[in-house]
Amino acid sequence: MNRTAGAALWLAALAVLTCASGPPQPAPLDTRNEACASCRMAVSDARFAAQLVAPGELPRFFDDIGCLSTFVKAGKAPEGATAFVADHRSREWVRADRAVYTRVPGLETPMGSALVAHSDTASRDQDATVRTGTPVPAAELFAAGGPPVEEAR
Repeated sequence: MNRTAGAALWLAALAVLTCASGPPQPAPLDTRNEACASCRMAVSDARFAAQLVAPGELPRFFDDIGCLSTFVKAGKAPEGATAFVADHRSREWVRADRAVYTRVPGLETPMGSALVAHSDTASRDQDATVRTGTPVPAAELFAAGGPPVEEAR
């Protein structure tokens, strides 16, 4: 078996395992090699990153929560996709529907949205960067194109 056929077989097996293993989970972010699925800029700062993960598909990474919002509002999210955002303080992935969002005027984010996410209010309250920010409901960021994630089960 040649390398191309082996790689194709491996990807097919991975897709089957992903589909059979329950809801999609976040993929690790390689800040040296990932490009934003919306604006194509490098996803180089994990504090502002987001991703869409769909069964049987490669993850789509975003360099800014604003890029994820634009992508979802445009109706481009694949069927059954789950969105994850990085907790600005811890850099851990959190489901987008469970995150707490803040817009921080003057904060430089990759595409200028000034948006950050946190896993919960406790994480947000520990992040000095967002003290001057304003809470933003997830519905404001994602509702126009449908939910950013499947409903929690």
